[in-house]
Amino acid sequence: MANVLKREKQILVLQHLIEGNTIRSTERLTGVHRDTIMRTLVRFGESSERFLNSRIVNVKTDHVELDETWTWVGKKDKRLTKAERDRDDLGSQYLFLGICAKSKLIVSHVVGKRNGETTREFVDDLSRRVWLTPDRTSDQRPQLSTDGWSSYYPAIREAFTGTVRHGVIIKNYSDPEVGRYAPPELNRARRFSINGIKELWTVCTSHIERFNLTVRTFLKRFTRLALGFSKKLDNLKASVSAFIAFYNFCWRTRHKGNSGKLRPTAAMMAGLTDRLWSFTDLFDAVQAAEKDRKSNERYARLAAKLAERN
Repeated sequence: MANVLKREKQILVLQHLIEGNTIRSTERLTGVHRDTIMRTLVRFGESSERFLNSRIVNVKTDHVELDETWTWVGKKDKRLTKAERDRDDLGSQYLFLGICAKSKLIVSHVVGKRNGETTREFVDDLSRRVWLTPDRTSDQRPQLSTDGWSSYYPAIREAFTGTVRHGVIIKNYSDPEVGRYAPPELNRARRFSINGIKELWTVCTSHIERFNLTVRTFLKRFTRLALGFSKKLDNLKASVSAFIAFYNFCWRTRHKGNSGKLRPTAAMMAGLTDRLWSFTDLFDAVQAAEKDRKSNERYARLAAKLAERN
C-alpha cells in the first residue's frame, strides 16, 4: 500500500500550493519532501478534474467569455530539438478558459496546444456544460465572446449548431512589444457578429482576461520570467484542475454586497451550491466523489464477472 500523507497534512500542502507557493517553498514550509508534494498535487488535481466534470453541468448563463493563456512544459519552443517539436507534451501549452460573465464561474477549461484539435475539444466540453435553449432564433440563447483566433469559428459552429450567439472582439495596440513588461496602449477594439449578436457593445473578453492575471498570480507554472514551469504535461493539467476547483467553490468573487465580508463564491452565484465552502470542504467533497467512483467501478467489474459466469 502506498505511503499517503495524513488528511490534515495533505490539506496543508495543497493550500500552500493553491495560494501561490512553489513546490520547493512548500517543502520548506511543511517539511514534506517535494516528490511527495508533487504526487499529492497530481492525485488531488486528477480527482478535482473528475469532480468538476460531475458538478459543472447544465449551467444557466447568458454570456460566456473565451480566451487562452500561454505557458510551456519542459522547455520553450526555441529549445526543442527536431524530434521534440512533434511531441504534444513538450513546448508551448495553452490554457483554454470559459468564464461566465455574470457569476464568474469557470465553466470549462482545457490544456493543450493552440491548434484546431484542442480548440474543438475545448468548445465541445463547453457545449456539454452550458444549458441551451432549443429555439435557435431566440435572443435568450447564451452569448459567446471570443478573440480573433480563427479555430473558434468552425468549432463553435459544429459543437453548438446555432444554439448560441457568437461575437468576436479584436483589439489593436499601438506597440504590442511594450506589452511584454507593461500594458500596451489600446488604439481601438473592433467587434463583429458571427451569429445573432444585435448589440455589438456586449461582445467582451475583459472578465476572462482579468482572470488570466489571477491564474498567473496564483499558479506559478504560469508566472512569467520565473522558474516555476512544469516538467510534465500531466503535472500542469493536475495543477490547473486543482486551482479551478478551488476558485469555483472556495474563492469569494468580488460581487457587490452590503458589507463585502461574506461575498459569495462563483459556484453559489451559478446555483451549484447554497453555502460557502472552505478548502477543507472542497477536499472532502473531492475525496468523497473519488471514493464513490472507485466503488462504482469495483461493483461494475464484479457485475461483469458474474455475467460472464452465468
